[in-house]
Amino acid sequence: MFDPTPILSGDRRALARLLTQIENAAPSAVEALAALFPHTGRAHRVGITGPPGTGKSTLVNELAKVWRRNGRPVAIVAVDPSSPFTGGAILGDRIRMRDLAGDPGVFIRSMASRGSLGGLARATGDVVNALDAAGFDVVLIETVGAGQTEVEIARTAHTTVVVEAPGLGDDVQAIKAGLLEVADVFVVNKADQPGAENTVRALRTSLDLANPAARTWRGDAHHHLTLLPGFATPPPEGGAAHELGVGGEAWLPPIVQTVALQGAGAADVVAAIERHRDHLRASGELVRREREILTHELETRLRDALLAGLVARLGDGLVAAAVDKILAREIDPASAARQLVEKATV
Repeated sequence: MFDPTPILSGDRRALARLLTQIENAAPSAVEALAALFPHTGRAHRVGITGPPGTGKSTLVNELAKVWRRNGRPVAIVAVDPSSPFTGGAILGDRIRMRDLAGDPGVFIRSMASRGSLGGLARATGDVVNALDAAGFDVVLIETVGAGQTEVEIARTAHTTVVVEAPGLGDDVQAIKAGLLEVADVFVVNKADQPGAENTVRALRTSLDLANPAARTWRGDAHHHLTLLPGFATPPPEGGAAHELGVGGEAWLPPIVQTVALQGAGAADVVAAIERHRDHLRASGELVRREREILTHELETRLRDALLAGLVARLGDGLVAAAVDKILAREIDPASAARQLVEKATV
């Protein structure tokens, strides 16, 4: 029988051992997660995603420092890509987060993606649940950095922060679908480098196109664009929209400029994340998002369980024979799958 008391009381060694069991899919982890689940649902889950090279790890380090100055316990889950050849991962995020070492209010866990797509590891959701139960107010989830298709984080986090940076390619890259659609907060990092204003402008234009009814600039409230001294200029009349939209109903992602290496702008990002959290609570959106997260998790587990059960009933021989027929172009994959399902359900 699993005793959740050490985890709930903040025993870091017990938590670290449990996270290892979760990553290794140990049978003991199932019982532990079931016991801890009633104690989850309190942490604000913040996803940090964006293309490689934008400075996500450095930004996460600075965000954690801001929350710690405010007395908030913070957990960080950093997912690194696994080698397709050896299966190993460098797990180098701890190196970039040396400033947080020794802080009892910070817990950092690096994870290998282990071949999972979408920027997260398969066990990320369970690890986040364990950290939530352990009493961390904020759980930061840094994704692999796979690029525009890295949208799985939106099904795991309450607030998704998309990090962009100048000099990584055509500015049109910033307005493509995918990451643009899942962002609750945009960060243009390395804002002291040439081209930062163009990146901000491209993002602002794409947001205005996506929200044509909300193109109002309000200088008397929290702005859609947070400016660092000496970076960019406010948009002209009729430019960027207020992040709460018309009538304070819809959330329009703010654009925050940062220089994470200097810590500049990190407090503004934290403020934007907390405004989004408040908006989710006030609008009732938090309940809907939580339901979507749990629905996605349940469907994923059902799919995995059903597939495993189906393959077990069919046996490796029938599956291999179907692959041989597909390889010989005797049958297409969809028809082969349909036939296997029919055989397994007879």
